[in-house]
Amino acid sequence: MAEEDSRIRFFPISFFSIVMGLTGFAIAVQRAEEVFALPVDMGQGFAWFSAVVFVLLAVAYGIKLQRFPQEVAKELSHPIKLSFFPTISISLVLLSVAFRTESPMFSFWLFVLGAPLQLAFTLYVMSRWISHTHFEVHHSNPSWFIPVVGNILVPIAATAHGQSEIGWFFFSIGVVFWLVLLTIIVNRVIFHNPLPEKLLPTFFILIAPPAVGFISYVKLAGGLDGFARVLFYTALFTVLLLAALHSKFRGIRFFLSWWAYSFPTAAFAIASMLMFQHTGMIFFGLLSQVMLVLLAGIITLLLVRTVAAMFKGEICVDD
Repeated sequence: MAEEDSRIRFFPISFFSIVMGLTGFAIAVQRAEEVFALPVDMGQGFAWFSAVVFVLLAVAYGIKLQRFPQEVAKELSHPIKLSFFPTISISLVLLSVAFRTESPMFSFWLFVLGAPLQLAFTLYVMSRWISHTHFEVHHSNPSWFIPVVGNILVPIAATAHGQSEIGWFFFSIGVVFWLVLLTIIVNRVIFHNPLPEKLLPTFFILIAPPAVGFISYVKLAGGLDGFARVLFYTALFTVLLLAALHSKFRGIRFFLSWWAYSFPTAAFAIASMLMFQHTGMIFFGLLSQVMLVLLAGIITLLLVRTVAAMFKGEICVDD
């Protein structure tokens, strides 16, 4: 009983990043089934699996909120953990995108719940950043992009439900503050101490804003133009930069932060497929296929390592 209480007490908000990775993978598979006319129909199955995982995590975190509200309060005031609360709203928006074809009404209500929650989390997080009394430069890290990514993501669900103006509202917030945060993070990485080992995987989050931004902008604008290309090629360059920095990610011990590898990879895979659809260039088709294979390998590895870590009692511990 004491061990169970301990696990609930230290159940981290970052667990919801798993849903982001799983749902991103589900959407990527769905797009691949459309773009490449795959003779399989697995994407929706992965979407349902992601939804089940979300419900289980929501129940677990709800129990933590009820039994250990002081621990939730600590996370809400923590300079790093604070940024992971929008993973809840992002998960809802992603699930809305994943279910928009099979169950439009279910998708709509997920959007209705997720979009306002995303705005609320963004306002709360940014208010904490501005009015803080204990944040330092070394607290900033790529996970701070998470609230921004959520705003850039909303237009994909918004346009699917005929709410383009709402989409533009969230897109504007996301793109402007992505650039602001990018400046802060680059300054921190270059001129201050290196990120701790636990946060190194969050470098992959740098891929997400331009990749998701590209997808959202194409949905909002209705086609490919110069600005869309700027977003896509920024994402592509970021992928190449991280590939050049591959040695930084070798030998890192497993943490839940490893899930930061998943959603950005999924976002870039989907962006590559969208680029292929609009240009017809074989390069983008091959690039998206490579990214899909890589994504499948990442998701498989992460699931295996996460389950193993849970059985070993390495997760849900006081850090």
